[in-house]
Amino acid sequence: MSAPTGWSLADGRDLLFFALPGHTPSPVPDRRPLPPRDPQPSDLRFDRTTGQWVIIAAQRQDRTYHPPAEACPLCPGPSGLTSEVPAPDYDVVVFENRFPGLAGTGAAVATPSPDGAEFVAAPGHGRCEVICFSADHTGSFADLKPAQALLVVQAWRHRTADLLNRPGIEQVFCFENRGEEIGVTLGHPHGQIYGYPYLTPRTAAMLAQAREHRIAHGGNLFADLLAAERADGTRIVASSEHFTAFVPFAARWPVEVHLYPNRRLHNLTELTDAELDDFARIYRDLLGRFDRIYDTPLPYMAALHQYRAAGVQADGYFHVELMSIRRSATKLKYLAASESAMDAFIADVTPESVAERLRAL
Repeated sequence: MSAPTGWSLADGRDLLFFALPGHTPSPVPDRRPLPPRDPQPSDLRFDRTTGQWVIIAAQRQDRTYHPPAEACPLCPGPSGLTSEVPAPDYDVVVFENRFPGLAGTGAAVATPSPDGAEFVAAPGHGRCEVICFSADHTGSFADLKPAQALLVVQAWRHRTADLLNRPGIEQVFCFENRGEEIGVTLGHPHGQIYGYPYLTPRTAAMLAQAREHRIAHGGNLFADLLAAERADGTRIVASSEHFTAFVPFAARWPVEVHLYPNRRLHNLTELTDAELDDFARIYRDLLGRFDRIYDTPLPYMAALHQYRAAGVQADGYFHVELMSIRRSATKLKYLAASESAMDAFIADVTPESVAERLRAL
């Protein structure tokens, strides 16, 4: 992949064009009368009852909400007056979110000491980016041609490397929400990339389990779980030379698939070119299976779990978790009191039956 082409939006936000071989981006000036950016759009507040940071970002209340297709801000905008992407066309683009939960630079935040019950807050420093998978408004990741899917993955790797090297960024999270049932407000195929100034609660919990496993058994928790799933075989959905996809033994979601590289690595920057190509292929294949499980496309969340190679994140193992709230062709799984208030998931289907169905697709 060649180096991306940088551009600036009307309010000073960064925009990057990632191009397929032989394609040259041709951006135009962004002429929209955008208001100045708030240098501090959010703050972090510490919840002492859980030991977790909460992002308070009130300006996101005004973000774009289900515009008509002809007013989509992620479609190409050749006039420079209508879109977040001022260009007649593009392959893949990444730009700073206009309504970010995190923005600006500053030091990473640490968990406060447990002494006292005073209110603790910190600036919401960090980075929130949008990645558009294609200029096609009606497509999806599963519909991308192989070279286009690989370009998206290469863009993920580029942004991961960049953000991990920025001061104050503790964790980089690439993800996609697809479908109105998930809460998506823009239908154009896209994902997001967050650079958090702290270790997120789910990541911290998994790393704590991995550390305990290493101390007790001497191995890596994620690698040992992958080996156990491969040996059992009943929950394997697909596999390749470099990757294995399976429904986890204790799956929480109606449709849930985890995708692991067959060798341990921490994040996308450690993948070889052959592994990156294989990852793009099998990831696209899994999303295609998701879209064929019912008569209508499956709403899903795709989460790329990435870790730093040293320090408290060293026990991590790069993997992807794909999740859907659809439990049948006509029913959704709502995260009601048990799941939302107690974090106690109740599964309505067996992981083995879901794996068997996805294998058949």
